Amino acid sequence: MSDGTLSQAELDALLAGAGESSVTVAGGNTHELQVLQDFLVSSVDSLSTNFAQLTATEVSLKGPEVSFTNQDTLLEQLPDIVTVVKADFNAGFPGEHLFIMGEDTAKAIAARMTQEEDIQMDAMALSVIGELVSNLVGTQITALTKQTGNKSIASVSPEASNVPKAVAALPRGDFLSALYQLDLGDGNTHQLWEIYGSRVSESIARSLSEINAPTAASPPRQENRAMSARGGGMSGMGNSGMIGQPTQVQSVQFPGLTPHPTAQEQGNIGLIMDVFMEMTVELGRTKKLIKEILGMGEGTIIELDKLAGEPVDILVNHKLIAKGEVVVIDENFGVRVTEIVSSVERIHE
Repeated sequence: MSDGTLSQAELDALLAGAGESSVTVAGGNTHELQVLQDFLVSSVDSLSTNFAQLTATEVSLKGPEVSFTNQDTLLEQLPDIVTVVKADFNAGFPGEHLFIMGEDTAKAIAARMTQEEDIQMDAMALSVIGELVSNLVGTQITALTKQTGNKSIASVSPEASNVPKAVAALPRGDFLSALYQLDLGDGNTHQLWEIYGSRVSESIARSLSEINAPTAASPPRQENRAMSARGGGMSGMGNSGMIGQPTQVQSVQFPGLTPHPTAQEQGNIGLIMDVFMEMTVELGRTKKLIKEILGMGEGTIIELDKLAGEPVDILVNHKLIAKGEVVVIDENFGVRVTEIVSSVERIHE
């Protein structure tokens, strides 16, 4: 039973991690904390780049401060209203995983991503925050896959909600908390918590530890040598003075750069192939005062925000996915796809 004091090994680990990022022992094992801190720190630059691309802002992400905590302790640190984004892992390291930020932080991020002021945390803003977290989680999954060799890691589609902190769905018991300091260039330092359930953090730490564990030293390789000390000379020498025969040199074969879906990815997408989705082609938009709308009648011309000849927008379930041009097919209107928009463009539209 611990008396609350730290062992020498724990002190050494804490001192080794001193700096912008830190490890706090609050109910878990120090080695697990250190391994996860090292992994999260190694991902900070990639996460900052994603933030900057999605918000079109110079972003500084520092930390994280990693600790084992519980519901009561974390709730004391959170603002009264928080935006919670559930992004549980459902394969590879299945278990609870979520991001938490204050409502003001969520508004600041959403405002930059949508380029709107005085934004409210409505369905659109929550969708934008969910898209951001989806990109962050994707970056982490890529890093985890690379470091652990586990190619089955996947998470559910992030789901954001804006709630009082008392009703935030936090893991039970002790769990891992990683606290980042986020600078969006607005003069404020925002806080972002990343939470891992105990099952997830333990599995990830174990896998990272196994991969990074030193292997037993290999015995020295015995090379074929055709040398002898007969008469102070060397035998086996050719006319060129080379020892033995050179091996055949083969050119390096590099894999193709075109990504191929794995069997699991193909199987997962196959589950939803017969799901119907609403596809809409949008010619343009405009805003009108209520009195202008009420004054409309037959023959009224409504000017849209698109110029003649500009491509129309193609939306799936009200999300922009492509642009195209209008065509006529057998007396029916159609649209020819001319451009598939990127995920960054989808957010800013």
